[in-house]
Amino acid sequence: MKPDRHPSSRKDPPAPPKPAAASAGSGRIRPPVPVILRLLTVAALAVDALIHARLAPGYQSAAPDGIGEGNLFYIEAAAAAAAAIYVLVRPGKGAYLAALIIAAGGLGALLLYRYIDVPAFGPFPSMYEPVWFTEKALTALAQAIATITAATTLRRAPARPLNQGDQQ
Repeated sequence: MKPDRHPSSRKDPPAPPKPAAASAGSGRIRPPVPVILRLLTVAALAVDALIHARLAPGYQSAAPDGIGEGNLFYIEAAAAAAAAIYVLVRPGKGAYLAALIIAAGGLGALLLYRYIDVPAFGPFPSMYEPVWFTEKALTALAQAIATITAATTLRRAPARPLNQGDQQ
């Protein structure tokens, strides 16, 4: 007996499942941009933290009794690592604001001490270093990427509606 070849007896394969919608009933697909920005922010902060932690011991000898560049590098490394974990675990405005402040502050300090000879003040040493080298350039790039991605994410975040208690 031959199988029935009549067109009405053929069964079409099931349609593939539709991707999750941005919100119930909207019909729009949420682009992966927030996830990409999040991962770029985390990766850039991780690079910043690793390079600062790696370079810190070599800079501490400049001021063994004061705060020293090495300790400042360890502080930057810890702050960048904490911000990366914060963005990874609880991505929100607070996490991205912390990432933005740490990355932009680190980049600002790097560029300041690269181009301007700021004298020592208080417990802080003079950190003028008018050269570029691989680790410094990578750190500057990572901090710039983290600054841009964190700022972009904050800008893309929807405005929070006022609660009843917030209205005056």
